[in-house]
Amino acid sequence: MDRIDELTGIVRREVEDYASGSWNATMHPISDEERQSYAVITVTDRNHVQPFRTLVTVMARVVGDTVIIDGDITDRPLVNELVRAGIPREKIVLLYAGEQVPGQDQQDIGVSTT
Repeated sequence: MDRIDELTGIVRREVEDYASGSWNATMHPISDEERQSYAVITVTDRNHVQPFRTLVTVMARVVGDTVIIDGDITDRPLVNELVRAGIPREKIVLLYAGEQVPGQDQQDIGVSTT
């Protein structure tokens, strides 16, 4: 297994781990292997205090040898889980927090510049 396959496997596993049960919601892991993009979508329970809604709870993708975290609204940051799983912090970009991929045009990594 090469390094990119290993990296992708770690990201997929760690993101999917966020799909574990919740008292007031159903959580769905979503994987796009072609784009190496992984997310967990949360659908709140209709009986929950807040109105029924769907949220992207966490989303990350692999671009080259870098992990880009597009979003994370959890109380257990994905970045910490990825580092704990062996991915160096310098290979992780928190796009939702305003970090940029060093040396790459933002359009090359799928970021709208408009």
